[in-house]
Amino acid sequence: MAARPVGDPAHEMLQLKLPLPMKAAIVGLRHSGKTTLFNALTGGLAEVGSYSSALRPNIGVRKVDDPRLEVLARISHSARMVPAEINVTDVNYAPRGSHDGGGISAEVLGYLSTADALLQVVRCFADPSVPHPLGSIDPVRDIDSFDLELTFADLAVLERRLLRVQDRLKSAKPSERASQQAEVVLLERVKGELERDVPIRSQSLSSEDRRTLAGYQLLTAKPMMLLANIGDTELDRASEIEQHLSNRYPCFRVLSLCARLEMELLELNSEEAAEYREAMNAAPGAIDKVVSESLRLLGLVTFLTIGSDETRAWTVPQGTPAPQAAGRVHSDMEKGFIRAEVIRYEDLVECGSEHEARKRGLLRVEGKDYIVHDGDVINFLFNL
Repeated sequence: MAARPVGDPAHEMLQLKLPLPMKAAIVGLRHSGKTTLFNALTGGLAEVGSYSSALRPNIGVRKVDDPRLEVLARISHSARMVPAEINVTDVNYAPRGSHDGGGISAEVLGYLSTADALLQVVRCFADPSVPHPLGSIDPVRDIDSFDLELTFADLAVLERRLLRVQDRLKSAKPSERASQQAEVVLLERVKGELERDVPIRSQSLSSEDRRTLAGYQLLTAKPMMLLANIGDTELDRASEIEQHLSNRYPCFRVLSLCARLEMELLELNSEEAAEYREAMNAAPGAIDKVVSESLRLLGLVTFLTIGSDETRAWTVPQGTPAPQAAGRVHSDMEKGFIRAEVIRYEDLVECGSEHEARKRGLLRVEGKDYIVHDGDVINFLFNL
């Protein structure tokens, strides 16, 4: 179903706005396998092993595989399919106490602060030819060290912000004092918890508190996934390693995979890859799982639009009302939103056409309060 304006022919050629892709930052120590994972995710050819430049990160795009697009494209006879995308950045840092330096550089902090989610690659494989920067394989130490670095970065941001707000409070108008004092109280509380080693993601904060903090791009508030990078000799222990880290870090989503194997499989055709994976006793779909869990980590759902020109997937946060979802397609659709015509993906597939879905009463007309759900096929009607 193509979005269409109502009552204004001059806007029938309205151009769709490209959706803003989710940004994921792959981060980890040197020789952890993060660039290998980056290549496996994006199909890139970034140099692995010697890559260590924090100033020139690897940047790529991962298209989100969604089998629903192909099915809907056949129903609507679309000329093309446009999947959702994830922007992926690969950065590294040197932990305190390592030979390379002390902590996360300002450049790396800049990349991390703009990311929607952090994917921390943790080295769980031994390889004497690729020494660990800290001299030994210890995933727990590496995870705790990185979280400590994020805490240091957040404390610095909060301290600077507190100084600015407290300074403004001295000359604030009476109408401004209450909100500024409330911000000071919030920042001091969050800072105190951080100093007690409680990351922001684990602090008890109201939705209003989180909205206030969102503008600061605090790193321990960002959703993070732990990716245990194992060697091909540990493939039969993948579930065990994953469970161990999940028990240790219940606040994180944990996945285990062999990044090197996943990158090598890109060079094979589907039949050869399946045979190789089976021979290595490696579970299929590891990279797709990283992508799907990244979307779940951010609480995103996917709705779809169809038409003769294209079938497209769009991602929005869970709980997004229909007008804001329409704004993902084009800002004018949100401004002039009238209603949404919605069909569940499963219903449309069963009916075989939009016409048949209407005939059976499976197409619903929803208003401004409708919350978009994953798998909704939506036609937005709007008036400019």
